[in-house]
Amino acid sequence: MPPYIDEVLFSEPSGRRLALVHCSVSLAFLSMYTYAWSAGDAGSSGWLLFMVVGTALAGIAESLPETRLRAVGVLRSAGILVLLCVVAAPFLDIEFIIGG
Repeated sequence: MPPYIDEVLFSEPSGRRLALVHCSVSLAFLSMYTYAWSAGDAGSSGWLLFMVVGTALAGIAESLPETRLRAVGVLRSAGILVLLCVVAAPFLDIEFIIGG
């Protein structure tokens, strides 16, 4: 892996404050999905579940202790991968993400 990516992904967690921000955003996305589901429009808002998972993984990664650098890197990478799926979905025509 290039050294810059290695430094960013496997660096020490930023702390509980940033973890709280990530988890709050994840909860906001979950609230939006719950509202869409209760309104009967859950089929077209499946992308919100990917946002929930991506931001929750980032929040969990930032809340881990400093000694768990490998787990932090894996969780950050998984969160980025999930969020990239949302970005790539319209171009790859993945209908279960964007709702079709």
